[in-house]
Amino acid sequence: MKIAIGSDHAGFRYKERIKQYLATLAHEVIDFGTDSEEPVDYPLFIRPVAHAVAAAEVERGVVLGGSGNGEAMAANRVKGVRCALCWSIESARLARQHNDANMLSLGQRLLTEEAALEIVRVWLDTPFEGGRHVRRIQLLDAD
Repeated sequence: MKIAIGSDHAGFRYKERIKQYLATLAHEVIDFGTDSEEPVDYPLFIRPVAHAVAAAEVERGVVLGGSGNGEAMAANRVKGVRCALCWSIESARLARQHNDANMLSLGQRLLTEEAALEIVRVWLDTPFEGGRHVRRIQLLDAD
């Protein structure tokens, strides 16, 4: 799978670790930055990930920040993006299964590294159950 990733300074450390993890699973990762823990404005790094997902240049996107809230909000402003802020394995599973989330947002300050990696794994492995949800999502994407 081709996956875009981006973070602000507060999510940089986990971004780097998640990139390594995705590589071990043979995913192709495109890193949109940031490249350090120096303070930056998160939309500069999150919106390019969202645009890559919306344009189908990648299949999925992962964004990170301190809480993940701002990153999810910035990503969801892009038409065609369904970014879920996940804080547990169950929230990640449901985001894929019920909402067909094509982007994942994580908060480095709120999760252990192990939890973040497990959330990524579950989010990648969980299929969308489709059915009645597909039409509703298509209608929302058309707005």
